Amino acid sequence: MQIRYFLALCLLPHTVFAQAPAPEAEQLPLCVVEPPFSRSFNDREKLSGIQDTDIVIISDNSSAAFDDKAHFSGDVSFSQGSRHIAADQAILDQKKQQLSANGNLIFKDDQFTITAESLQAQMSSSSATLEGAEYWFHGQQAHGDAKKLQITSENNLILSGTNFTTCPPGDESWLLEADMIKIDSEEEWGEIWNAKLRIADVPVMYIPYMTIPVSDKRKTGFLFPSFSTSTTNGVQLSTPYYWNIAPEYDLTFTPDVMSSRGLFVKTEFRYLAGEQQNGQLNVEYLGNDRKLFNNPERYLFHWSHQGAIDENWRVRANYTDVSDNNYFNDLNSDVNRSTDNQLSRIGEASYFEQNWDFNMRVQDIKVLGEDELPYQVMPQLNFNYRKINFWNAIDFRFNSELTNFQHQDNQYTTATRLHMVPSLTLPIQGPAGSLTSEIKLLQTQYWQAPDEKDTQLSESVSRTIPQVRLHGQINFERPTTFFDSEFKQTLEPQFQYLYVGYEDQSDIGIYDTAQLQEDYFGLFRDRRFSGLDRIADANQLTLGFTTRFLDDNNLEKFKFSLGQTLYFEDSKVLLENHYLQESESTSVLAAELDAHLYKDWFISGSMQHDTENNKNKKNEVTLDFRPSKDKLLQFSYRYVPDLLNTNTNDRVNISQAGIRTSWPISDDLYFVGNWYYDLNESRRIETYTGFQYESCCWAVRLSYHYRIKTNYDDDLSESIDSREEFEKGVYLNFVIKGLGGSGPLGVDDMLNEGLFNYRKPLYLRN
Repeated sequence: MQIRYFLALCLLPHTVFAQAPAPEAEQLPLCVVEPPFSRSFNDREKLSGIQDTDIVIISDNSSAAFDDKAHFSGDVSFSQGSRHIAADQAILDQKKQQLSANGNLIFKDDQFTITAESLQAQMSSSSATLEGAEYWFHGQQAHGDAKKLQITSENNLILSGTNFTTCPPGDESWLLEADMIKIDSEEEWGEIWNAKLRIADVPVMYIPYMTIPVSDKRKTGFLFPSFSTSTTNGVQLSTPYYWNIAPEYDLTFTPDVMSSRGLFVKTEFRYLAGEQQNGQLNVEYLGNDRKLFNNPERYLFHWSHQGAIDENWRVRANYTDVSDNNYFNDLNSDVNRSTDNQLSRIGEASYFEQNWDFNMRVQDIKVLGEDELPYQVMPQLNFNYRKINFWNAIDFRFNSELTNFQHQDNQYTTATRLHMVPSLTLPIQGPAGSLTSEIKLLQTQYWQAPDEKDTQLSESVSRTIPQVRLHGQINFERPTTFFDSEFKQTLEPQFQYLYVGYEDQSDIGIYDTAQLQEDYFGLFRDRRFSGLDRIADANQLTLGFTTRFLDDNNLEKFKFSLGQTLYFEDSKVLLENHYLQESESTSVLAAELDAHLYKDWFISGSMQHDTENNKNKKNEVTLDFRPSKDKLLQFSYRYVPDLLNTNTNDRVNISQAGIRTSWPISDDLYFVGNWYYDLNESRRIETYTGFQYESCCWAVRLSYHYRIKTNYDDDLSESIDSREEFEKGVYLNFVIKGLGGSGPLGVDDMLNEGLFNYRKPLYLRN
């Protein structure tokens, strides 16, 4: 190792270099613990010709003998590469290549800062030993004390008689004391021997050996357990284990013990396939569910994959299967929520070019709680071509689809469908408005293999339907005053004329088609049904308008939309041939509202009103009070009459009111709660109360849940005792940050707990 003194340090031992003033401390993010002091080191960059292996020593006073020892005192600054040492005095032994320093000693490099009583450093091996040390990791919460601290040549730390915490200095909410800690600075993980965990200065656990993170880098080990108790699962303890297999693979194994059901095992495997593809595999298993009749086996399998093969190819796959219909209602799965009743199985590959794209897909959907199975898409091929300004500002598009429909039950009709749609569009757009004219020709060919019951279906059907659509919008605006405030008001009327030819389609089966909802935006669609098995004839005019109020910053404060469709002729195409359609001259009157009412009050809502029969088809409204980003009080109501219950095939009315809130009680303590009430049944259907405390170094959540249980008719659901209609439980989650916890608890996921997920109002569109 080459040692050189710069700026004639040996020849001019009394040269003094002024120390630059310490820079102002930057505002650090919350929960990042930094040393409670600041000290500047001499800037090596200002010295020309400096190499990383060179040593620069600057002090107020110095004396040296050639090729022997050099003594330094008074604001001593020592630097070599990224390592810096500051002390009151230091001795450099040139023969042994050793440095000794003491007095207000500070050691600093890229990874950590250390204060100590004394330091002994070996230059040749870039190692050092510090006595009576305190250490801080840069940009992290980890810090602690050590009687003896060794820095190895690989820049690792070995601490003896030490402790470790992620709490701020002076806060000993938790402290880990150990005989020895070895911290790998490259892996950013530590090994601990003979450790004792103290919480609030009370010893609670002895640990002979463990590993801990000093950053957010992945590492194999146990994550913190979670605990809960409920009326359906009993006492439940979950202890996840994380396995960092490789940089591109990891696995989480979670044994979940439920006193009422048994051992529930969950495994999640994640992987990266190259730089642009990733996937996840989940396997869950409960061997013998003691809660259910005959103690059945219950399981889940899930695989998802997505990504890009190259600049043009994209792939996607998703497959989920469960043992029974009530799996998500009974068990805390990592894949789906209890409100999901459809399992999607899809495989897809797509190729994209500038003017065209091609897609291949297979799909199967399993609907929980329904005996009738949907059709499988095996496979579907799509080809789409587009040419802007094809001729005199007219755009040309060609969309096509070839789909083969199969069914798991051989008694059902199977079919192949070829659909082609050439179209010409003339878009005229400007600041004052727009006018779009469109002509389409919808050509469909079916090859069907009907079963014995579907005698009305034809083996071969050719369907050709013309479509003409004219859509226009005008933009008006004016300055206006509202409640003594200046606004810009817009008025945006729009119209759409739609003509779709009629053709009898009663000889075509229903494979992937359902009726679409008639909200305000849906009124301006060019179709009434999803899928292609039914194309409704139309001769109609849709009228609507939107008005907005925008403030001086051009932020939307109020928006209201209202629209309705006028039918010149009744549509003769029905979704199901045996359903009789009432003769109607107009659609529902659909309205949407989003408004900033006053200060911190916001409202959003929608309505669908049948003007001919004078009854509401759907109403929902949400009123929000948001005095700040972390405070929320939300009132909501929804009404949906004549809704089909797919479990019982009965028509029901939904009339529900709810309250949801998230509110900080203090800087560290949050309250989240919701309450929903069924006005028809005169009973509450869900209550959630959660308290969460989170500091820099630990977090705890205590919550209570009471909710109605979704129950699909299923042989496995027959319990020895009658199955409960409602479920209630208490849940406790605890995380000590820096000791392998599963991550900080969040208020956002508490808002999404339960049957009714939190929906932000639609007013923030800017």
